[in-house]
Amino acid sequence: MSWLEDDYALLADDNTDRITRLTRKVRYKSASLGVPLTENERKIGSWRNRYRGQRAFLLGNGPSIVNQDLSLLKEEITFGVNAIYLHKERMGFLPTHYLVEDTLVAEDRRDEIIALNGPNIWLGNYLKYCLSDVDAYWLNVLIDYRDYQGFPHFSPNLERLVWVGGTVTYLAMQLAYFMGIQTLYLLGFDHQYQIPESGLVQGDLIISTDSDPNHFHPDYFGKGYRWHFPKTERMEQAYIKARTIYNRSGRRIINASEGGHLEVFPRQDYVTVLREQDT
Repeated sequence: MSWLEDDYALLADDNTDRITRLTRKVRYKSASLGVPLTENERKIGSWRNRYRGQRAFLLGNGPSIVNQDLSLLKEEITFGVNAIYLHKERMGFLPTHYLVEDTLVAEDRRDEIIALNGPNIWLGNYLKYCLSDVDAYWLNVLIDYRDYQGFPHFSPNLERLVWVGGTVTYLAMQLAYFMGIQTLYLLGFDHQYQIPESGLVQGDLIISTDSDPNHFHPDYFGKGYRWHFPKTERMEQAYIKARTIYNRSGRRIINASEGGHLEVFPRQDYVTVLREQDT
């Protein structure tokens, strides 16, 4: 990672002034060299390789997870995103780690996110304008959606920075890698979306006027909620990068979703996964 790329963090539109961004740069750069300057960076560093060699489950929010008994994962390491907590009653637990990337989710579900109790919460610094009350690990997320060569970058070191890839699950994949996860199983990655005819389209933003057909719960992006229409091709670029990085280090990402259209990762049956001892 070059200092030129690091400097791009100072240009990101995260509602903070340049001095604050420069200060963050120094803090996170120092942490990446093993010298954390604040409690936040020390806490982030404490997770490096904590799960070395273990397996974990990344819970997507597609309708297919309704057909899978996620209560069986209560004692597993789990990562969840956005409004996964709407599935808590059916799962019987909240995920070990929880992430939000989208500003619309952060704004529209602010009160619910603040009220979350249980998960380790991971957020980008740029979300402090609306989620500063959350007891979270604050990450140096670089918001770069330019069509640069090799998009998107993948960070093995969350003490320094983490890159966006068009889906919050890409952040989760980098987090799991940093924590040393050997095999990351995906659930609920249906990878197909539709814009309801009733949706109010404003550029790439949609305001729902009815139930959500794209996620496990009708209220996920239900009436009144705002969302960005997912760009699946860009998401697949990110997934291919994650697959490459994991495979290069002898690790795996396995799609254990029921059905769906994500074929970037090898598949394995969910029930079979639970019966096996992870290696």
